[in-house]
Amino acid sequence: MTSEPVIEVPIHDDAIRLGQLLKLSGVVEDGAEARELIQTGRVSVDGEVETRRAHQVAPGSRVELPGVVLTVVHAGTES
Repeated sequence: MTSEPVIEVPIHDDAIRLGQLLKLSGVVEDGAEARELIQTGRVSVDGEVETRRAHQVAPGSRVELPGVVLTVVHAGTES
């Protein structure tokens, strides 16, 4: 079991693009950094490596990248 911090990221819509999610969560500073992580295969969504920045991520999804895990929730339901 990994000990990476888990960050809940609330979104208002039914889904968000993966690159936008990484920026919204604060784990990357800008789109260039998000693109680098994603295109080099260091980001997985629900256990599958994802290399597309535009991949749609919905509430309930788990996004893993080096050093952190993100869980996507509907805004207003974060704990």
